[in-house]
Amino acid sequence: MTDAAAPSIAELLPATVPMVRTLQLGFGECTPERAVLTLPDRPEYHNHVGGPHAGAMFTLAESASGAVVLGAFLDVLDRATPLPVRAETAWLKLARGPLTATAELGRPVAEILAELDAGKRPEFPVSVTTTREDGATTSTMTIVWTLRPNDAG
Repeated sequence: MTDAAAPSIAELLPATVPMVRTLQLGFGECTPERAVLTLPDRPEYHNHVGGPHAGAMFTLAESASGAVVLGAFLDVLDRATPLPVRAETAWLKLARGPLTATAELGRPVAEILAELDAGKRPEFPVSVTTTREDGATTSTMTIVWTLRPNDAG
């Protein structure tokens, strides 16, 4: 997808993942190495202590990881489908107010593509840090993704 009219990640992700629209996630930086998404502070997303529900926070972080994966592998979607394999989350501080999730690709794109080109199903980590407006880290997540070749049922 090198066409100048190709959709941006901020257009593509909400169009293909309805939960991104449901939570009204905002998009900042979206590159092949890093993505920044935001979760607004809305009462309907709150938990029993008045902050964002863990499910909303998980979706924010997972969506940020998906944005960086799309940024990195948009050009190979015709031959491989990115899928999350597993995730590990650490909840560190009480989350209140709007949140920002910053995702970073954990391996070089060229290395991952070389494995795909060699007929392998590469796995790679994406690290996500979620912060409050005051900069405090509320959670961290590592999501391992794979590129499943489209001909691999």
